[in-house]
Amino acid sequence: MLTENTDVLIVGAGPTGLALAIALKQAGVDHLLVEKLPSGKNTSRAAVIHAHTLEALEKLGVVGELTRRGMNLTKFALRDRDRTLLKLRFDQLPSRYAEILMLPQDETEAVLKERLLVLGGSVHWNTAVSSVEKHGDGHVVRLTTSEGQRVVEARFVVGADGMHSIVRQSAGIGFEGETYAGSFVLADITMDWSIGNEEVSLFFSPSGMAVVAPLPHGRYRIVATMENAPEKPGIADVQSILAARGPSDGKTKVRDVIWSSRFRLHHRVATAYRNGGMLLMGDAAHVHSPAGGQGMNTGLVDAMVLGEALTRVIRDGKPETELDRYEALRRPAAIEVLAMADRLTGLAMVQGGFRRAVRNMALGVLDKIGPLKRKLELGLSGLSRKAYSEL
Repeated sequence: MLTENTDVLIVGAGPTGLALAIALKQAGVDHLLVEKLPSGKNTSRAAVIHAHTLEALEKLGVVGELTRRGMNLTKFALRDRDRTLLKLRFDQLPSRYAEILMLPQDETEAVLKERLLVLGGSVHWNTAVSSVEKHGDGHVVRLTTSEGQRVVEARFVVGADGMHSIVRQSAGIGFEGETYAGSFVLADITMDWSIGNEEVSLFFSPSGMAVVAPLPHGRYRIVATMENAPEKPGIADVQSILAARGPSDGKTKVRDVIWSSRFRLHHRVATAYRNGGMLLMGDAAHVHSPAGGQGMNTGLVDAMVLGEALTRVIRDGKPETELDRYEALRRPAAIEVLAMADRLTGLAMVQGGFRRAVRNMALGVLDKIGPLKRKLELGLSGLSRKAYSEL
């Protein structure tokens, strides 16, 4: 049974919602975590956890299990088919986690759910929010559950409910930005791959971009542009993409598609992260291109900062203005991430022989300038945005 009153109602039990629930549970802050799905999505979607995110997650006691399940990589390359334009290394990062940790999102969620259960917490599945209304010093939230309609009163309501967030809509907060033209393919596959399983590769080609990232258990993640992509791309679709954009040695052979999806990319950020006691984090606050693997990472750090801010207000009696600091830190971080992801996507989608030649030449020059490469490595790892995560 759901409690009728709570300090914090968290809407959405993806990685960000789960991380916030763990943080609040550890701090002894009363909360309720609800999710409209009957269980987790059980698909891999986001697949990379960066160094700064791992540092932030240490407080939750989950990093050991994440690293045990994941696959550590240290190389990231931008390529034009067979030509390496820019190669980045992450094994010299100023972090305890000098790596790119590859782990499918369903595995990340499983680790977080297990930790929440160990702490005595829970997720209320099959529970959808139908409305959120301001009422006195709190909010009245109407829920649709498998047992019927319920009403919960919450001092704070946190939207971790994705791009179409009902919390953001209820708060009257705008979501500014645009949608990229065309569709994208996301797939987890097994294949023969001549580059091997030690590097994340971002391929540029006249026919579009493609990201190839190794995953545990011999799998690879593919993210690529594709005009009129089918709802569930198959072996032939992925083979065609890699044949046109990957190495031209003819050795690439897609063996199986474990999971695939079609989606459109958005480039948006919420105009505010807070309206009174309604707050946003993760995809409810920012969405962008997957280039650079920043989406889930930014959301997880959102959750850690917001968890600390809510703890200070609820448990420690700090004024609610403490929550303004959350927005002051995390919205600029999201804007930086959106700009970086948009630049990488723009570079990958350059059309025309002359423009591609200029881009390739510029990246070749960048590859020889150590300080600029280090700046990009710090940006991708999230370490350059550490100041945006410290209340």
